Amino acid sequence: MTKPAYQSATVTETPALRVEGLGKRFGGLEILKDLSFTIAKGERRAFIGPNGAGKSTLFNMIAGDLAPSCGEVTYFGENISRVPGYQRVRKGMVRTFQKNNLLNELTVQDNLLLVLQMKAGLEHVWYRPRLAKHFPDIYERADRLLETWGLADRRNAVVKNLSYGEQRQVEILLGIATEPRILLLDEPTAGMSNSETQYILRLLQQLPKDLTLLIIEHDMDVVFGLADRVTVLHNGGILLEGDPQAIQTDPRVYEIYFGQEGVL
Repeated sequence: MTKPAYQSATVTETPALRVEGLGKRFGGLEILKDLSFTIAKGERRAFIGPNGAGKSTLFNMIAGDLAPSCGEVTYFGENISRVPGYQRVRKGMVRTFQKNNLLNELTVQDNLLLVLQMKAGLEHVWYRPRLAKHFPDIYERADRLLETWGLADRRNAVVKNLSYGEQRQVEILLGIATEPRILLLDEPTAGMSNSETQYILRLLQQLPKDLTLLIIEHDMDVVFGLADRVTVLHNGGILLEGDPQAIQTDPRVYEIYFGQEGVL
């Protein structure tokens, strides 16, 4: 599959994300230690590694859901290491979680409208019913997003009645609806069928080229079909980084997953 192209950061271009010396301890247990890497604007970076490697902990620290024990996170040149998660969202850093985080009693459209209403700064408008005639721009935006993401025929479905794969699809859609500068996806295709996975992969490949995408994923077809670069986490640190071809053929990656040398 053809991956979306991105321009590597030049010497003078500010990286979208820089992580320096990042680490996390819980008491005497060290989960991550001395992680450092840089991600260019528009880059698609995948993070892989065996269970317990610290991938979700890393995302939690980048997104502000977990304070680091040491190190710094810099977002487009701004040190955000101590900035709360909700403020990072306002700055354009948005994430999804391994488990769906939706309003299950509402419809797909209502979930989306709430996000778009907040994006437009109208979340506190209580004196006007949220009807299409009052907010035509928001409803038109919702219609376009639902159509693009193949959910137009599910707009009136209550979220709890959707399949798991459809719920994952909705959660990714809500993240994209915020028009982020950096989008973090934590195992976006987990629990999906092969056809659902391939559909999501095609949609992710069509995201705007200036959107920086970080993804945790166990499905190697998704990783190698989407990522420009791959970071492999193991034993609390970075084992190696490289382009998908280099990672795919490195025997160390196969060994940490399967306990013997080979090629993924």
